[in-house]
Formats: sequence, C-alpha cells, structure tokens
Amino acid sequence: MIKVRINRLATGRIASFSMSGHAESGPYGHDLVCAGASAVSIGAVNAVQVLCQTELIVEMEDDGGYLSCTVPDSLTEAQHRDVQLLLEGMVLSLKSMEEEYEAFISITDRR
Repeated sequence: MIKVRINRLATGRIASFSMSGHAESGPYGHDLVCAGASAVSIGAVNAVQVLCQTELIVEMEDDGGYLSCTVPDSLTEAQHRDVQLLLEGMVLSLKSMEEEYEAFISITDRR
C-alpha cells in the first residue's frame, strides 16, 4: 500500500509531504495506482520547481518506494502562495485516487 502523509502548519499551509510503499495493484510495470500516484507527486514537485522557481527539499529512494518533500522556510509570500496552490492540487488528485482505490493508497492529512 502507498502511504501518503501531508504535514501542515497551524495555518493550514503544507509544510511537507511523504509517500512510501508500493500499491501492488497490478504486476510490476502495470500497476496503475502506483504509476498515477508517482505521476501526480513528481509532477507537482516539477511544477513547483519550474513554475514557482522554487527548489523543494527532496529525498527519494532509487527503487521509487519513497519520496519526501519539504517546503523551505525562506520563500517569499508570493512563492508560498503559488507553491501551496500546486501542492493542494496534488493532494486533491491523490485523495481522488484514495476514494477509488482505498485498498492501495492511504492518505493522512494532519496539522
């Protein structure tokens, strides 16, 4: 199962997120849940980097079973706003996947 953890500040702002595990919803190379979750999360990280000109603090494992991203504290208010919009879009996409495939992906969203 893929476990996603969204960590928020008291203000509701996303401070970090992590994804770990594998969905195992299909054979290796044909696991649509894993592919979808990976595409959504990596796409969000790439969008933050390119569109917001912001480098998240990223940790990944080579086998694709772990991703951790932290939003740096040193952003301008405009950068924070834009980064949050993209990350909230990622969370919505992942929650949609969880609704459809709850046996394969679990999301914890906490303050």
